[in-house]
Amino acid sequence: MGSHGDVHPFLGLGRALQARNHEVFIITSAYFETAVRAAGLEFRPVGTADDYVRVTKDPNLWHPTRAFETLVEKAVNHSYEPVMQHAADLNKPGETVMAAGSLAWATRNARDKLGIPLATIHLAPSLFISSYHMPLFHGAPVPQWAPRWLKELQWKIATRVSDKAVLPGLNRFRRELGLAPAKRIIRQWWHSPDRVLGLFPDWFGPPQPDWPPQTQLTGFPMFDEREARRMPDELSEWLGQGEPPVVFTPGSAMAHGHRFFAQAAEAMKLLGRRGLLMTQYPETVPRQLPQGVRHFEWAPFSELLPRAAALVYHGGVGTCAQALRAGTPHLVMHMAHDQLDNLSRVRDLGVGAGVPPKRFKARWIADRLQALTGDPSVKQGCTEVAARFDVQGWMRKTCELVETTSLSEK
Repeated sequence: MGSHGDVHPFLGLGRALQARNHEVFIITSAYFETAVRAAGLEFRPVGTADDYVRVTKDPNLWHPTRAFETLVEKAVNHSYEPVMQHAADLNKPGETVMAAGSLAWATRNARDKLGIPLATIHLAPSLFISSYHMPLFHGAPVPQWAPRWLKELQWKIATRVSDKAVLPGLNRFRRELGLAPAKRIIRQWWHSPDRVLGLFPDWFGPPQPDWPPQTQLTGFPMFDEREARRMPDELSEWLGQGEPPVVFTPGSAMAHGHRFFAQAAEAMKLLGRRGLLMTQYPETVPRQLPQGVRHFEWAPFSELLPRAAALVYHGGVGTCAQALRAGTPHLVMHMAHDQLDNLSRVRDLGVGAGVPPKRFKARWIADRLQALTGDPSVKQGCTEVAARFDVQGWMRKTCELVETTSLSEK
């Protein structure tokens, strides 16, 4: 469930499992069928490509407090039946394992009904609610330094709010299957009792005492379709014609990036620097761009970001990981979902800064970029973080944990 940043990790994991002689099926939106098949994996659809486009064009998808409810209503509720059908068709009892993202709750239904072992995969630390070092969310007022009882009160309220959005549709489907009702979605139920994997390293999201005991961390999956889609020749040539550019992207599913790109272009004009605007929605890019500023629809970040001066983006964890690996300074305009929490971890690592959309203006962007790219401590921090990456080792550990997932008695 989700955008390219949510799907890519499972393509990378699927390819790695396939290389270990497993039969792999990806179940996701029909919008991603081409990407799945280009990765050499089998595909089963949930909804149509048009369904995906309609969801991404809903502005509430990026609203700081309405995003979760929008995802549930417009996408998650529609996944229960097709995922159950695919699971029933593909299941080979005793041989099949499911690995599913945070919002793929349909797989928990399939686990409970069909007895298929399930590994829940969380791509970001924000998916683990904690009353110790807690994740940061938009609209959550309790500060990090608050006492634990106050943090716990906040999560009790958040659990009630999320249950109100999720449980009517989810439990209606579970009743039809003869399953017990779900409850406490974000505190307990969305973590599989069989195994929970955090696909990030412990130096990015240190485990907390109240995380589920069945949790194990591996590392960032780092798949970006590089093997299947080449960087455009025109872009590669342009990169070699001048100084490293500042790369701007508000996320692959952001269809409302008009203001983001307008302010980005103006900031590059103020600085007199080269800029690269990345989006598959060209209508969101200003028609007239300053000299040295270009628009391209796509490039593999694993190739692009090592050639960039800085990355200005939305704070999605997949893009964040690519920038960390490339040793590129971060400037984050956080909107919703896990983005504010990821920004807090970027700041803790000393490799970037951020701001909410209302303050994302050309002069601020220009000033912060000037400060980040000219700060020796940021450069040193970026270099030190990049040296911590062990992509092959992380993926090997992830595969081994998925392979050994078995049903828990809980």
